[in-house]
Amino acid sequence: MTNIYEELGVPTVINAIGTFTRLSGTLMPEEVVQAMVAASRHFVCIEDLQYRASQIIAEFTGAEAGYVTSGAQASLVLSIAACITGLDPEKMDRMPHTDGMPNKVIMDKAHRTHYDHAVEVAGGHIVEVGSAAPCTPEELEAAITEQTVAILNLPRGGISLADTVAVARKHAIPVIVDGAGRLDNPDNLRAFIAQGADLVVYSGGKYIRGPQASGFVCGRRDLIAAIAWQHLDMDAVQEVWTAPRELLGVERMPFMPRQGLGRGYKAGKEEIVGLLTALRLYVKRDHAAEVARCTAQVNTIVNALTGIPHVTAEVIPQSETGNAFPLARIAIDQAALNMTGNDFILALKQGDPSIHPLERELEQGAVVIHPFGLQPGDDELIVERVQQIIGFGR
Repeated sequence: MTNIYEELGVPTVINAIGTFTRLSGTLMPEEVVQAMVAASRHFVCIEDLQYRASQIIAEFTGAEAGYVTSGAQASLVLSIAACITGLDPEKMDRMPHTDGMPNKVIMDKAHRTHYDHAVEVAGGHIVEVGSAAPCTPEELEAAITEQTVAILNLPRGGISLADTVAVARKHAIPVIVDGAGRLDNPDNLRAFIAQGADLVVYSGGKYIRGPQASGFVCGRRDLIAAIAWQHLDMDAVQEVWTAPRELLGVERMPFMPRQGLGRGYKAGKEEIVGLLTALRLYVKRDHAAEVARCTAQVNTIVNALTGIPHVTAEVIPQSETGNAFPLARIAIDQAALNMTGNDFILALKQGDPSIHPLERELEQGAVVIHPFGLQPGDDELIVERVQQIIGFGR
């Protein structure tokens, strides 16, 4: 098969990072690719397709409804926007200018990330609660005011979702869960909704193995309707628009808003169909076998590098990684090799093949290998390159 990247003059790489967007996420199964090709050959009303997607997502997640976007970040922006506006077209038309309307989103400080810009993009204002330690339910409740529109929770560290939901229910405040990268564990597809979250956002281009520019949100039907109103193409005549009423809650809208805040996050028919196909495959996948395959590759790397002078290789088990996969940590003796961690990773990246590992421990002279994106034989190639870089066997 022709390598399109060779034709373009763009080098391919070994993905030892996992599912990071900057390394193009994941690889789609052939069934997903073919579904996207088939989707590209017909016209369809996007609102009809989104309604069917809503039903399918609801079936798989246990939520009332769902919606496909161009990524988890887009889903998060739209979720915040939905909590600010509800089904109020006047508020939708003002977005992202939210002065004079409730717009506060509470977050445990331990849950702050580089991705929570999404709150501000939607016109929300973050209210940070707690310190380096997880905030308490009492601190969370004390932060709620009449200006609060949502609580944003991350299912990793910080205050638990159960405690968050318990507080939010007392004040009728929606809880949004950022589950973008949490489908390494298939139980999480239903768990957050089952625990009481009102909206949950997921990436389509990570562990689901869907299109990279896809994501979805699931949750309460009224909030999904508010997302749809702010996302769909509103270049239509309201009186003759045939959009599914079940998706949009048309009877609750006094007029049709103009193009919404989420218009730039549109999902094409190919991405929607690709995401739905990937989701169907995901729920059928043998996840235990996938973890076993990744574990074997991690062990191959660590075992082959163990005992080599000036290199320390170890397995980081799942109990420490916080996800379903073990990782491999490769550290060099920087003084003995006269090589810094930066030198080491640049040699990996600039070699042939180009290898991209996780970069967070470079000051300690270490790189970390995430196995999810490794293809058959990549583990041996990583071992060979490390040996070459440190001059082992010369």
